[in-house]
Amino acid sequence: MADAPTPREGTSTEVRDARLRFIEAWTEMGSRWGVPRSMTAVHALLFIEGTAMDADEIMARLGISRGNVSMTLRTLVEWGIVRRAAQGSQRRDTYEAEQDVWTLFSTVVRARKEREIDPLAKVLQGCLTSGDAASRDPSAEAHDQRIRQMMDFVDTFDGLLLHFVGPGGKGLHRVASLLRRATRGAAPRPSR
Repeated sequence: MADAPTPREGTSTEVRDARLRFIEAWTEMGSRWGVPRSMTAVHALLFIEGTAMDADEIMARLGISRGNVSMTLRTLVEWGIVRRAAQGSQRRDTYEAEQDVWTLFSTVVRARKEREIDPLAKVLQGCLTSGDAASRDPSAEAHDQRIRQMMDFVDTFDGLLLHFVGPGGKGLHRVASLLRRATRGAAPRPSR
């Protein structure tokens, strides 16, 4: 990826600089979450521009290869946070990012749940010992108790996710608003 994305024509210097700061911050955050830098940069660019862009413009703006842009866009479309936009009179596909932040984050949480929480729930069931082991090994009962506690937590967390992180992000927004109201007046946030 190039040092800094190339700005669009006709945008003030202040807006261009602010957009560049956003793209850099989003890219850094995504890389800390284990998402490839080019993927978070493409998403950040599409999100902050707020308009559809084709692969050539994304390549030019971010200084990344056609293959990388193509693979990244396909993945972002699969995740549901970028979609193909109406082509209009152009023959090229254009792409736009989800602009509603609650829908965006709900989509990300659902995708992570499918990739991380669901497989964990299946594995935990296989981590229990058989009833025979408990009768022969006194540590088996304690082991199974810890696994069942973990299974209960994962099951409860999974239920909350299913209930509150539905399509459209409305449930997540509702929960966040409730938590924000409930914690007003609570202990102050730690300073950074």
